[in-house]
Amino acid sequence: MDLSFLNDFIVPVTLGICLIVGYIVKKWIPDVDNKFIPTIVAVLGVVISVWVNNFAFTPEIVLQGLASGLASTGLYELVNQLFFNKKEI
Repeated sequence: MDLSFLNDFIVPVTLGICLIVGYIVKKWIPDVDNKFIPTIVAVLGVVISVWVNNFAFTPEIVLQGLASGLASTGLYELVNQLFFNKKEI
């Protein structure tokens, strides 16, 4: 199954904003459980995507927001595992 078509829906601006907001929520708000961070950034991604597209609300724009928001969670985990995980393999 080829999922490369999802690359068309990841918007770098939305990805970056969601990545930074997710990092802030994780590091600075101790009462938030980690399982809620993907939901927070997914909803934020949809809001930003709708805003960037002049408040149009179409399925493609919702998919852009969801894909970008959830990709920010994956990008955070990738960077964390590559650069900050000190475990020996």
